[in-house]
Amino acid sequence: MASALTAPSPATPAEVSVTPNPEAQTSAGNHSVSARQMVRMGRAATVGEGFNWLTLVVMVLFHVGAIAALFLFTWQRLAVMAVLYVLAINVGIGMCYHRLLTHRGYQTPKWVEYLMSICATLSLEGGPIFWVSTHRVHHQLSDHEGDPHTPREGAWWAHAGWILFGEALHAQTEVLARYSPDLGRDRFHVWLSKYHWLPITITGLMLLGGGWYFGGPVNGIAMVLWGVTLRVTLGLHATWLVNSATHLWGSRRFETRDDSRNNWWVALLTGGEGWHNNHHAHPVSARHGLAWYEIDPNFWGIWILSKLGLAKKIQVARFDPANPRPAGQ
Repeated sequence: MASALTAPSPATPAEVSVTPNPEAQTSAGNHSVSARQMVRMGRAATVGEGFNWLTLVVMVLFHVGAIAALFLFTWQRLAVMAVLYVLAINVGIGMCYHRLLTHRGYQTPKWVEYLMSICATLSLEGGPIFWVSTHRVHHQLSDHEGDPHTPREGAWWAHAGWILFGEALHAQTEVLARYSPDLGRDRFHVWLSKYHWLPITITGLMLLGGGWYFGGPVNGIAMVLWGVTLRVTLGLHATWLVNSATHLWGSRRFETRDDSRNNWWVALLTGGEGWHNNHHAHPVSARHGLAWYEIDPNFWGIWILSKLGLAKKIQVARFDPANPRPAGQ
């Protein structure tokens, strides 16, 4: 979930040039957008619009549900949450929304791409067109004005504040398709972007009904709290840490024109997304962990798909360890 401002406004430097970083040309797939068509993002553009109260209420409810879940622990509920977490965050966000749809670091058959996209919607991070468009803007304007979530505008803003202001754009596929025309031409991705709430709603109802059938009403409610509210809350914060922590703390192998850093503990929480400096330096690479000690489970998942004949043309970054440089330099 996130917000942005779409109302017409005077041009800003961020609107005039959407690709200040050379490496962003590759990361965003050369999806340049004219100033008059841009969706304005970043703190300066959205704070003035005030809170997005629907997003705020949903976030509060999910956090309250997450706390309540802790008082209803069973190993079975933990297992259900773990399986759904991997499907939503690792398979859905990391492998699909990020490395496949945003950066096209590898290719899969369409039916695999669609299934993985459905998994991604279980994270409550919106549909594919919204997520991909926002992330491409982040790469084009990384740590510059217009970046949706740069810590230069505050650590809390980068972590969660950025989703709480301005107009939500999840269903506005025609506006956002200017940043992701490849997805805007795909009827399934357009449909899923408009109805991204449907898979998580169905999942919640299945958990409620199945838990109730096998263990009574309390078990049904507890399954929803663990399988939806707690799982989604943990997954959101894990993803948000990539926006905040990996632009604040960690090491820098590559001298990129942003503040991206490699952060091992964020990589552990997200399946390898924490090797963020590697990623910003070589955004098309489907592999983010570029050293033997940089664990990257999301890439392992892509490797497994390749061995099953379900992934091909996998891009892997090549660089000189003695003189590491970003792509294009």
